[in-house]
Amino acid sequence: MAGGPEYQPLLRKIPGSKHPTQKLFWAACAVGIGGTFQYGYSLSVINAPTTHILKFINNTWHDRHQTTLDEGLLTLIWSTIVSIFTLGGLLGTYIGGNMANKLGRKKTLLINNFFAIVAAFFMGLAEPAGLFELLIIGRFFIGINAGIGICVQPLYLGEIAPKSIRGQTTVAINVFLTFGILAGQIVGLREILGSQDSWPFLLSTCCIPAFIQLLVLPFFPESPRYLLIEEKNEYECQKVLKTLYGPQFYQTEMEDIQKESLALNGEKPLKALALFSDRTIRWQLIITIITNAGQQLCGINAIYFYAEYVFTKAGIPTQNIPYVTLGTGICECATALTCGLLIDTAGRRVLIIGGYAAMALWCALLTVTLTFQDAFSWVPYLSMAAILAFILSFGLGPGGVTNTLTAELFTQSARSGAFMIGGAVSWISFFAVGMIFPFIVNGLNQYCFLFFLVACALIAGFIYIVVPETKNKSFLEIKEEFQKLNIGHISSILREDRSKYPTFAMEM
Repeated sequence: MAGGPEYQPLLRKIPGSKHPTQKLFWAACAVGIGGTFQYGYSLSVINAPTTHILKFINNTWHDRHQTTLDEGLLTLIWSTIVSIFTLGGLLGTYIGGNMANKLGRKKTLLINNFFAIVAAFFMGLAEPAGLFELLIIGRFFIGINAGIGICVQPLYLGEIAPKSIRGQTTVAINVFLTFGILAGQIVGLREILGSQDSWPFLLSTCCIPAFIQLLVLPFFPESPRYLLIEEKNEYECQKVLKTLYGPQFYQTEMEDIQKESLALNGEKPLKALALFSDRTIRWQLIITIITNAGQQLCGINAIYFYAEYVFTKAGIPTQNIPYVTLGTGICECATALTCGLLIDTAGRRVLIIGGYAAMALWCALLTVTLTFQDAFSWVPYLSMAAILAFILSFGLGPGGVTNTLTAELFTQSARSGAFMIGGAVSWISFFAVGMIFPFIVNGLNQYCFLFFLVACALIAGFIYIVVPETKNKSFLEIKEEFQKLNIGHISSILREDRSKYPTFAMEM
């Protein structure tokens, strides 16, 4: 009797949801471990063994040529090892979007793990084989893995979640990203795997999240929206919804998916480039491009660049700085979790606008404190506080909300293409900032934060003017909201062919 249907509502729920969400929670975990957790882990784990890898490259070169490697060439090889990750990510975004349409979200994520396993093999073999080139190959493969994961994971989470908790579910993207970064920082400590002898094993540990996902993800279903809208399999869609929400709660979501399917009228998934010529989603696409670029242009990389300098000025011994850096990682994790709790109550607009506005404020404060860093003994501590506040603001706003917005702004036919474009913009911005940022710092020093201040302020203003609130709205309702922005473009289309949009023709 305790397991009877009348007790179904007593199943554990996420606050604000009318659905039992235990299965949904574990599905998000199964997807996240091989998705953005892997991305964050791969992003941070390369930092700890930098000195050991440079020594390995030097020794390998000397063994081959009996000469010392030129410092400029050493820097170029190291830069290639680091930056090839972003090129792999860009390629992975393209692969992931296409695979997700052809094979489904779940199969794409499962296949993606083999890129991580191949990467682990090459990076683990590099030192024993005396081939630093294998590090470049391995980083390229793990970049492909990251690109596919960060493209397809938001697709899957956005499509399995009911609209009442879609924000909380998609924020899992950032939660797993920050936990991945923190895990990479911890495992990279010299007492664990960051020593001279263990760094090859450290880099090959990227296979562990891959094996975990290969073991657990098969127990979870495919995206119900993909099954009904793209595969036309209503029976499997209904079965999946019952599995996720229970037989008492699935009907509302089923009706929502059916409405979207009817509205799309059999429209096939659009190619990424085709989105640029679709005037009915022009502003959604502009928002996606600006918000994804904004994550890289807001100055978060500059914050981490200056963190070590500020911590040193505050009197923290150099050998203890990695442990202090863990504090920034813990801050990111805490704000990602806080964002998950707030996003479906406070809304997307409040968090992302507030995040960018606060980041602009901390940029201004950092410019002042870094300028007068040596004037008073307490100024470095104020700089430390501003750095932590900036990280908190990023995690609570842009870091947590951007992927949620991208998932919500598009209907099924355009969503995978939108994530391909957003992912490509993010990876290109990441690469460009990485290449240009050292020159900005050398030229402007601490005044580089004025550039980031302007960027944050402009993005906050743009979102305030253009982006509507999307919480608790279906994908069709959000699309209708954007028709107010796109109506000028639609009107010009109607003048060419009014019969194509009869509803708007009647309104005009």
